[in-house]
Amino acid sequence: MGFEVESAQALKIENLTKNFKIDTGSVTALNNVNLTVKSGEFLSIVGASGCGKSTLLRIMVGLEKNYEGKILLGDEPIKGPGTDRGMVFQESRLFPWLTVEQNVAFGLSNKTYTADKNEIVQEHLELVGLNSFAKAYPHQLSGGMQQRISIARALVNKPKVLLLDEPFGALDAMTRINMQQEVLRIWEKEKTTMILVTHDIDEAIYLGDRVVVMSSRPGMVKKIVPVDLPRPRDRSSYDFMQIRKKIYDEFFAQVDRPFVYDI
Repeated sequence: MGFEVESAQALKIENLTKNFKIDTGSVTALNNVNLTVKSGEFLSIVGASGCGKSTLLRIMVGLEKNYEGKILLGDEPIKGPGTDRGMVFQESRLFPWLTVEQNVAFGLSNKTYTADKNEIVQEHLELVGLNSFAKAYPHQLSGGMQQRISIARALVNKPKVLLLDEPFGALDAMTRINMQQEVLRIWEKEKTTMILVTHDIDEAIYLGDRVVVMSSRPGMVKKIVPVDLPRPRDRSSYDFMQIRKKIYDEFFAQVDRPFVYDI
């Protein structure tokens, strides 16, 4: 079973609305989103394609600045990117001309560390189980190994929050399950607050302490489903399937018109 979630607030979103300008006017991607993430929590976010899930993560990491509302990290407003937040994308985004250890080292900020830089890099390679591949290049690694390097690079600055934007979407089914277990192991060891965006409802339940169900565009928090299941979780258990059904019911009850359910 995972560690107990602390009650302290890691991140808070208040009345968040995001509009994008297009040729014919504007599109509302997010509308009046309110959400509090607890320190040490693993939060999953699911929703149909185009509901603003990835936009929400980009706002959290500080890559989107033009929005209405407020977003706080602890008690401080987020004003842009910072080393207190790390992000892992669907693609590994490694530099092909750099070795594994050089890619991880690239993630280090310029702030002063008490430990040697190389020691920090090796510590994080060990964390993701790839210290023996330190001198390898990305093309010599599998897709799952490349994503582990991306996770190490995102964690190297000891962020308060790690944001995961469909990080396993390009992996085959078995590698995806292995990576889910790997991320859980890292979460339990590091106790970093993690926020995952995914189309995979089973994945959201398997990993999350809670699952946030987003409405179709404009994206709003439609429902938050607690996942009160012991870890490791059995995907075939009755309780797991009941939570899965509850989330699916929210999806299919959302709209009167048909749309693509990319889940």
